[in-house]
Parts: sequence; structure tokens; C-alpha cells
Amino acid sequence: MAHRPRYLATQVEQDLSRKMVFVAGPRQVGKTTLARMLPGARHGYLNWDVADDRERILRRELPSSRLWIFDELHKYRNWRNYLKGVYDAHGAPPRGPRILVTGSARLEVYRFGGDSLQGRYHLLRLHPLSAPELDMKTPDELRDLLTLGGFPEPYFSGSEVEARRWSRDHRTLLVRDEVTSLERVQDLGTLELLMLRLPELVGSPLSINAIREDLQVSHKTAASWLEIFERLYAIFRLPPFGSPLVRAVKKERKHYHLDWSVVPAEAARFENLVACHLQKWVHHQQDTRGRDVELRYFRDTDGREVDFVVVDRRRPLLGVECKWADVPVDKSLRYFKVRFPDCDAWQISATGRKHFVNPDGIRVAPALTLLRTLV
Repeated sequence: MAHRPRYLATQVEQDLSRKMVFVAGPRQVGKTTLARMLPGARHGYLNWDVADDRERILRRELPSSRLWIFDELHKYRNWRNYLKGVYDAHGAPPRGPRILVTGSARLEVYRFGGDSLQGRYHLLRLHPLSAPELDMKTPDELRDLLTLGGFPEPYFSGSEVEARRWSRDHRTLLVRDEVTSLERVQDLGTLELLMLRLPELVGSPLSINAIREDLQVSHKTAASWLEIFERLYAIFRLPPFGSPLVRAVKKERKHYHLDWSVVPAEAARFENLVACHLQKWVHHQQDTRGRDVELRYFRDTDGREVDFVVVDRRRPLLGVECKWADVPVDKSLRYFKVRFPDCDAWQISATGRKHFVNPDGIRVAPALTLLRTLV
């Protein structure tokens, strides 16, 4: 089961026939496994972190196979120009080799400046395992996913203890390995403190000022560190949804972790799991269908809040409110639905069993009912 093809496998193969493909995602999410399961991958795999492979890359002693896989190449400072040279020298498929680049950072923004590769690649973002990818059917299965997280190694271990150990090592390696190889950060100890502090703040708008005061660092430093965690796929942040129909807040963003198992409070962890499922669907729509969809949250100046809003060209398509158990329909969600009657509105619960549509058109359901419709 652990070696089943990932949800992006077919899309990767299709896109490789036309352009280079970049597969980006958090560390240990399964990018290398996905790449190595492709036909012809055995002889064409090169990893920048392996000394012999790195020398071959720099000398351009590339494999004779028709598929070249460059793993973690973004750690090479000149990686964009290197790929441009290789691609332009050999040509696009089918005349040239198929080129797959994988990396544990946001490859579309890494190494700032003009994008010399524009038009030469497709970007696909690989996310952790999800309920629909695992074909989950029961609340117990979802509860396991909530506890173990969606990264393949801890999830397939089936052990809560092993999952905690993996998560702890994962956080340490992220700071001590990924950050040091890609970013200029002097105070790694305080950066680690921030990494430990953030899971306690999931679910509420994140105040950079509060973080600055808590860690005794400057506002600029705190903001920079959050951006680093975003670039390395440790967290993602959601802006508020604003519309002339509501008095929405303008600035404060909420944050979530790709490894939701680090979130201590169960209700907040469940909200984080739902955020990851929705963000996975949004990125899949952007990357494979070119849709202009975004994930946001709703909060107005009177304090009304809806956990998630999927927006298509500034028009809300889906509003989702998360609850731990069966409770009455949330007043903020009802307020939101009245102002956006064409937007699908759901109140989902982790442990509840009620499933109905209320007179306002809001669907109340167990979480799996919605999550299984995603990707």
C-alpha cells in the first residue's frame, strides 16, 4: 500500500512529454519515490546531495537515458541557468530528454530574479496523503490520518509513537539542514523556538508583533522567518477574503502546517487537516487545470469568521466551517451564506454524525463527506 502511485504520477508523465516538470513539496512527502517509480527512472536519477552525482551534474556528464531526474538541484545557486542551458542544448521532448526536477522548496520562487526558465516547465506541487488519495471510508480511518499526519513514513508506520519521533526529527532536519543549505539565518536556536511555538497558534490570525515580542526579535526578522518556513513548505498562510458585501479584515493571515500532527489541540489539528486537504485541491486545480482559485478565510470587523473560503477570481465558490462534534449551525457561516447565496456552504465535523441541509442551504455533514470529493 505504501508504494501505490501518488495522485500526481499520471500528470507528471503527461507533462514530461511536452516540457520540463518541477515537482515541489515538503521534505519527505514522497517526491523521490514518485520520481523513481516513473518508467526509465532507474538510470536517469541524480541527487545534488550525493557527491558523485553532484560532480556529474557540474561536469554535465548526464545519463544516456531518455529521462533525467535532478533531485534537490535548487541547492545549486545557479540551478536555473544550468537547467536553461541543458534544456536549450538538447531541446524539448520528444527530440530532447524528458527532464524532471524535484525539490523541497518553492521552486517557482527560489533564487529571486527574472525567471530564465519561463515557458520551459510545468510546476506540480506534491502534498501529503489525504482522505481521497487513501480512499478512506470510515471515521476511524480519518482519525488515524489526523493522529499520524499525512507524510508517508509516519502514516504507513501505523504507530503514534513512531509518528511523533518522525515529526520531531523532521522539524530538526528542516531547520538544521534545509534552512542552512538554502537561507542565510544566523540565529538557528531562536528559529527553532519559532518552529515549536507556531503549532500552538494554528487557527487564529497570526500576529507578527506578538511573535516579535515573544521571541525578542525584530518585526523584520519574524516576518522573514515566516517567509522562510513558507518557502520550505513547513507552513502555508491564508489571507482573509475581502468583498464589498462584507466589512472584511484586510491584513492578518492564518497559518497551517503541512505536518498537522504537530498541532497539540485536537480541534485545531482537525482544522489544520481540513486546510491541507483544501489547499491540496486548490494547488491541483492551479497546477493541472490552470484555474485561478485560491484558499482564504473569512473574518469581518465585527469578529464573524468562517474557517475557509475557496475563491475563484474573487468570487467565493465554497465556504467551510470546521467543528469537532455535532453542534448547531454556526452563526458566522449563516451570515456568510446570506451574503453569498450562490456559494456552497458546509459545516463539517470530526466526530459528528449529523448529515442534513438546513433551510439556509448550508450542508452539515461528517468531514469525510466533503473531504472525499477533493483530491
